[in-house]
Amino acid sequence: MSDRKPSPFKTLFDAEVATLIQAADDVYQIRFKNRAANAYLVRGSKRTIMIDVGLSSNYPSLVACLNHLGVTPEMIDMVVLSHEHLDHIGAAYHFHGSAYIAAHRLAANKIMLRDDFSMLRKMFNEPNVPIDIDIWLEEGNLIDLGNFRLNVMYTPGHTSACITLFDQDKGLLFAADTLMPGGVMGGVFGSGSIADYIQSLERLKGLNSKILLSGHGRLSDTPQDDVRIALQRSHGLLEDTAQLFDALDARSNFEPIMQSVRDLNKLDD
Repeated sequence: MSDRKPSPFKTLFDAEVATLIQAADDVYQIRFKNRAANAYLVRGSKRTIMIDVGLSSNYPSLVACLNHLGVTPEMIDMVVLSHEHLDHIGAAYHFHGSAYIAAHRLAANKIMLRDDFSMLRKMFNEPNVPIDIDIWLEEGNLIDLGNFRLNVMYTPGHTSACITLFDQDKGLLFAADTLMPGGVMGGVFGSGSIADYIQSLERLKGLNSKILLSGHGRLSDTPQDDVRIALQRSHGLLEDTAQLFDALDARSNFEPIMQSVRDLNKLDD
């Protein structure tokens, strides 16, 4: 039997593919039951946005959850993409022409160039449909919804292009795959870095966050505990990689790697 306390968050709608959960007033999590990442709806007094939208194949279920709230896709003013992985952004092209689509400039570049390796297209078997990015975000940008003010934080580590959105007044932390409930780490992909991951987690540790709205898993009302555990795990991972590097350094087959580096340094000779 689990020792976890009952969830303080109310389930509003539960279908075969997705569950709609209320995170706070006018803030909703759409949690998909397959490999897609969570999507979030934030209904502001001035404009309504979505943060991530899941896989393209889940779009009908996404619409069903929105309809349960009396929201149509045409009512979404902006779709903010947390990073370039298709489990988060696959359905974004459905919003072309009706909503602005925004991402950090590094993610925008990968998405616009259709960098299938970085976007993990084969992993998710998504259609090769272009996703246009209208707004290139940077650290320090503010997304003003009226009664919500979401600060854009550049939090690389999982990939080079990850962002976190934070409403300081309400303590809402939309951390995507940078921080998950229970301190679960989203992994470090090709353009990511465990050192960057640690730095990003340290930044999140210093926030007065009250609710964690992550890219996968449940909502959490213990974000400070979550980030503390994630930091412990990330430092452990860093130590593991250092030991692996030491082991490689001691083996004779490490020499070809170093020779490759030396050869690259001679390319301009």
